[in-house]
Parts: sequence; structure tokens; C-alpha cells
Amino acid sequence: MMELADLLSFASGGMVGFALGLLGGGGSILAVPLLVYVVGVKDPHTAIGTSALAVSVNAFANLVAHARAGTVKWPCAVVFALSGMLGAAFGAAMGRRMDGQHLLFLFGLVMLVVAAAMFRRRAAEGDPLVRINPAIAVRLVGTGLVVGLLSGFFGIGGGFLVVPAIMLGSGMATIHAVGSSLVSVGAFGLTTAASYAFAGLVDWRVAGFFVAGGIAGGLFGVRLSVALSQKRNVLSKSFAIAVACVAVFILWKSGAGMVHF
Repeated sequence: MMELADLLSFASGGMVGFALGLLGGGGSILAVPLLVYVVGVKDPHTAIGTSALAVSVNAFANLVAHARAGTVKWPCAVVFALSGMLGAAFGAAMGRRMDGQHLLFLFGLVMLVVAAAMFRRRAAEGDPLVRINPAIAVRLVGTGLVVGLLSGFFGIGGGFLVVPAIMLGSGMATIHAVGSSLVSVGAFGLTTAASYAFAGLVDWRVAGFFVAGGIAGGLFGVRLSVALSQKRNVLSKSFAIAVACVAVFILWKSGAGMVHF
């Protein structure tokens, strides 16, 4: 029988999935605060491990559609993902060793940076016919390690970082960077989730309902995204403001928790 926490998990997953479907990236940044402050996951580390698993599954689910549409540059995507998985493994190991309240506080700071980046982000094109070569491979490995480390440390999908990082490393077009980024988002999340799961820091029941909600919300988000494609910039800026507000709330709550501690 479903409990209130199950409904809250499903609804929270739906919000994240909807944001991902509507905006493409950045939505998963809300997963951890929703799990902690809405669902009621007590341990921040468990929230991060559970979030990483849910984000990974949703990313791989969305990857199917992009792969069918031919928007994934597989050689570039695989090189970036493999190097990033190494970074994510180190990042997750570091994050598990940090005090939960301090980790939440740092997470709030990252959310402010993400909000600022989303608010200022401009559309960029790129080369739709780009092919990997040694120079591009080296750049992708370097950027992949850095983004993977951050993704693993904070338990976030990192799509808002992966897309510009892949474009920086390869010069590919935006549409291909979005599709290719899902390979990394899924791989980073899976690496982080595995690290936390081995330490017993994943709530599998919550993750299941969160994933189900995310898939349902993502379907609605994608459909609405098509209808509102001309207003994407306004939507992204509105979402960035919401992320900033949540970040301030997290900084306030975690800061109070550290003082109490």
C-alpha cells in the first residue's frame, strides 16, 4: 500500500522529470533538496545516493529517444563519459566522507552558481558534422574528469555542466551536445549511485517512486517543450530564479544545522 512518502517521492520525481523534459538540463539539481525537504530523507548522503540513481535511470531513458533521432555523437560521448566516470568515482568517495550538513551547504552554493549560469546562458551553435580526433579526445578527457568529479561529489546529473563542457571539448552543435550529454549524465549518476549503494546509502523504495514520477513528468515536459519552443529562454531564466530561491533556502537550513551541530 502506498504511503505519503511514496506519493511525495513520485510527485518530486515528476517535478524533476518535467523540468528536464521542458528545459533539457539543470532540472536534476532539484532532486537532492526535494528528497531532503519534501520527501523527508533524513540523511543527506542517502538523499545524494538515491538522487544519483534516479537521475541516472531517467537520463538513460531519455537517451533512447535522442539515439533514435540521431542526435548522439557516440565517439565523443563515450570518451567524455568514460573519463568522467573516473572523476565521479573519486568525487563520490570524497562526498561520502564529508559531514552531511557541510555537504548540503556546499550544494546550496553550487545551486547558486548553476542558477547564475542558466540565467546568463546563451544559445550556441557549433559544428553538426564534427568527428573525434586526438586533439578533441584529449580535451574531452580533461573536461570529462572535472565535470565527473563535481557530479560525483554532489550527486547531481551535471547536465548543465556536461552540455557546455562537451561543446567546449569537441565543438559539436548544441542539439548533439544535449543528446550526447545524456550518456555522461547516466554514466556519472550510475557510478555515484554504485559508490553510495555499496555503503548502504541508497533508499531503493524512494528511488523507485522517484524514477517512475520522473519518467511520467518527463513525457509531459517534452510535449510542452515543443509547444513552448519559442519561449525557451524565458522558461530557463524563470527556472534559474526558482533554483536560486531553493539554494538560499538550503543555505539557510544547512547553515542553521551546522551552527546547532
